[in-house]
Amino acid sequence: MASKQLAKSLKRSTLTVALGLCFVGAVHAQSNTSGAIVGMADSGETITVTNPNTGYSRTITASADGSYRFSALPPGSYTVVDSDGTQRNVTVSVGTSSTVDFTGAGAGATTLGTVTVVGSSAVNPIDVSSVESTTILTEQQIDRLPVQRNTTDVALLAPGTVRGDNRFGNVASFGGSSPAENVYYINGFNVTNIVTGLAFNQLPFEALAEQQVKTGGYGAEFGRSLGGVVNMITKRGTNEWKFGVNAIWSPGSLDAGDRFAYDPERDGTYTVERGAETDSLVYNLYGSGPLIKDKLFMFALYQGEDITIDDRYEGGSSTTDQSSPQGLIKLDWNINDSNALEFTAFRDTREAHTQYYQREPGDLGIGGGTPLGTLDTTRGGDNYILRWTGYLTDTFTLSALYGRGEYSRGSVDSQSATCPIVIDNRSSAVVGPLGVAGCWVNSVIGIPDAGDVRKAWRVDGEWVLGDHLVKFGLDREEFDTFDGSSYSGGGYWLYSNATPGGTLNNGATVPAGVTEVVRFRAFENGGNFVTKNSAWYIEDSWQVTDNFIAYLGVRNESFQNLNSLGGAFIDVKNTWAPRLGFSWDVKGDSTLKVFGNAGRYYIPVYANTNVRLAGSESDYFEYYSFTGIDPETGIPTGLTQIGERHVTSSGGVPDPKTVVDNNISPLYQDEYILGFQAQLSDLWSVGIRGISRDLKSGMDDICPYDEPYEWAISEGYTEDEAGAIASAVNHCFLTNPGKDLSMNVDLDGSGNLTTIVIPAEALGLPEATRKYEALEFFFERAWDEKWFLQGSYTYAKSKGNTEGYVKSDIAQDDAGITQDFDYPGLMDGSYGYLPNDRRHTLKLFGAYQVTDEFRVGANLLVQSGRPYNCFGVYPADGPDTGAPFYGVASFYCGTDVEDAYPNTLVPRGTAGRVPWQQTLDLNLTYEPNWAEGLRLGMNVRNVFDSDDYTRVVESAETGSRAPLYSYLHPRGYVAPRSVEFVVQYEWGAGN
Repeated sequence: MASKQLAKSLKRSTLTVALGLCFVGAVHAQSNTSGAIVGMADSGETITVTNPNTGYSRTITASADGSYRFSALPPGSYTVVDSDGTQRNVTVSVGTSSTVDFTGAGAGATTLGTVTVVGSSAVNPIDVSSVESTTILTEQQIDRLPVQRNTTDVALLAPGTVRGDNRFGNVASFGGSSPAENVYYINGFNVTNIVTGLAFNQLPFEALAEQQVKTGGYGAEFGRSLGGVVNMITKRGTNEWKFGVNAIWSPGSLDAGDRFAYDPERDGTYTVERGAETDSLVYNLYGSGPLIKDKLFMFALYQGEDITIDDRYEGGSSTTDQSSPQGLIKLDWNINDSNALEFTAFRDTREAHTQYYQREPGDLGIGGGTPLGTLDTTRGGDNYILRWTGYLTDTFTLSALYGRGEYSRGSVDSQSATCPIVIDNRSSAVVGPLGVAGCWVNSVIGIPDAGDVRKAWRVDGEWVLGDHLVKFGLDREEFDTFDGSSYSGGGYWLYSNATPGGTLNNGATVPAGVTEVVRFRAFENGGNFVTKNSAWYIEDSWQVTDNFIAYLGVRNESFQNLNSLGGAFIDVKNTWAPRLGFSWDVKGDSTLKVFGNAGRYYIPVYANTNVRLAGSESDYFEYYSFTGIDPETGIPTGLTQIGERHVTSSGGVPDPKTVVDNNISPLYQDEYILGFQAQLSDLWSVGIRGISRDLKSGMDDICPYDEPYEWAISEGYTEDEAGAIASAVNHCFLTNPGKDLSMNVDLDGSGNLTTIVIPAEALGLPEATRKYEALEFFFERAWDEKWFLQGSYTYAKSKGNTEGYVKSDIAQDDAGITQDFDYPGLMDGSYGYLPNDRRHTLKLFGAYQVTDEFRVGANLLVQSGRPYNCFGVYPADGPDTGAPFYGVASFYCGTDVEDAYPNTLVPRGTAGRVPWQQTLDLNLTYEPNWAEGLRLGMNVRNVFDSDDYTRVVESAETGSRAPLYSYLHPRGYVAPRSVEFVVQYEWGAGN
């Protein structure tokens, strides 16, 4: 019996000890900055864990049932020793539990102590204490792969992630959510930009030690995300001084150049030209070591960059120079065996200077043509993080964190004062100085010192109570946002063809003889805004039996948003987010696991809603006929106004009680996951996971007039009162679409507000829906110093009538107030496959050590294309009289382009799909034996220079209902072939 127990423990240990580099699968979150070592020993036996690199040491006593747990351990290598002297080596990664058992003392202990764990850098242990779905990649693993060295590209290796629309920047969509619904952490500090959710503070990448990607099922410790969690852990110093320098160069001469579709004749026939070429040099100097041996350690890094982007496109060309020093300092102080303090400071500021040129007709050269102007931008800022961890008893650990971060969105445009936006969609347009491209360089002008300051604190505790592992915590974040924008030159001129007698989207009729019109739109907003988020959570991992763990957790969150005058216009308290899960070690030896979880997840109301809805905003448009055009600025002359001005916002800061539903609920969704993992051998494992996500409450603004007016009249309100009610909604009102609207209205102009509830059915708007269902198959062959292979295939569907916080269809980043739901007519045909729907995704990546000195790596992506739409102007004779004012914003595609959809409702996602995407990246690494510490590498992205594109123009007509020549023209091609050279040299102890 004893030998059988020993064999069982041996098998379990062989499979789980030191397998800390967890790729896909379910891994229970021990902490957002640390991991744990757990195991079994004889009751009352003392267990000591030591980090030989830092001198950290801690001793605890096994409980009455023989279990023990070292919690809140920084990632790294540890030695575990029992009271008999049996020694085990183990690797701890962030968010994982590594198991070390000492059951079977005496001779058995000796045997256990000499176990050699195959593949000490192996991936995906089957951690039977886990219920989450997590991918972890370390610096060593990333170095073996030809993956771009940035947070998003590393996250995209995980199953269930797809690249977001490139107009939003380099961001990812997790599990069908919009790319604005993720949360990002650096050393436990939330660095997500809360204005739109599409940006985050970037860690200088060479300072990264581990990146953890949570794609679903994460516990109550984490919130403020409907998509995924990206958790970055920095490097830290040890007792050995080490230094390094590297340079990563991607020469522009080997960059094949971004593709773009070019249609100079504007007849619907395009050719593909080569655009942006990037020459990039990034270099790093870094060092680490002990300031006081065994006590105080330092890691410091300086990053410099010299990046030039030469771009060309249909209307001109530009040259961008980016050169910004960045850096990081990490200090770790082991005060004593019971207390540790760590401090992180990093700067990720990026400054760019761009010179724009307007091309001559027929010239697609770089830097040619007429100089237009310059644009200077600043992104990022300084961040400071202080964290204390206290090991108060053998079973109780407490930590506290305070952080402050800055994020700049400043820009200075040399043409913003005098050059308005000019877009010409007429078939007769000529691009260039002789046409009407104008002299503007940037469409929307931000405030030069726009940006945010984030201040946050959090406290987390962990307490082992017999069979229960209880975790709890609370946190608070406050954001001070200074933001605002306006159109360049004070307005936006849009030329288009028109049909005499036709209807413009301001309701006016095109006069006889007028075949070309121009729309002028003015827009301006801004102010100072404060956003506050707070939460507390408690969770319990209960060891019900030896083989079964039940997870129960709950998270309570509150959100408060203030307008530019300091009044609260959103104040949501006590949202309840339960989390449940289980993990079943079927055979009792960690070789087969069945797991599942269910949870509810909320996301904050972003500050973009403050800026657009609760700040000072002026927005209107007008239509004109014209007789001439200024050849320099593109401004029309000889104007005759057609119809009346359409006003969306008239300026001023609204009363916070009059712009938001009294019963507003933030976005939240429910998620369900069921799966299993099986260990086939010491190196191979496979798994299957099913995921279902269901958006339960959408949040957006609605702007109808007719529907609330007609309801008010039917309820006996006077015409003036009905007009007041309808105007309040028409100004755009934040609510949960498809739910009853509770609003406060000044019915008689007295300043007194009356609460009115308009039934959902009276507004004619559907409920917000988004459902994501996926089946993921994954496998891996762990690294054994020779080769590894990781793969996943995901079959997924993302369907609904809203993408979420942003709208990739039209690249609208107005988080929380997109044009969805603004009018009932815009939602006709809106249910269908969403922009982040990728039905099939195959990912394969790995590395092979050819010789002691040479290694090759590969990364393959094969993915089906996203769906596209046919957008047009809502019919002038349709029942919704407000929807036509939005121009090309409906699913009524009243165009005769190729006679495809004449005056037809084309439901979302049914117009077609872009082609499949297939890219292959390769690398070669040389680490010569004759020069220890030297590494030379070459990465080739998109080896076959694939010309696949990721989106098309989805607008089929102009605002005046004329066919748009560029409908279905490709946009957003995959990154072209490029070559990157890496030189790195490290010296110091161990080299």
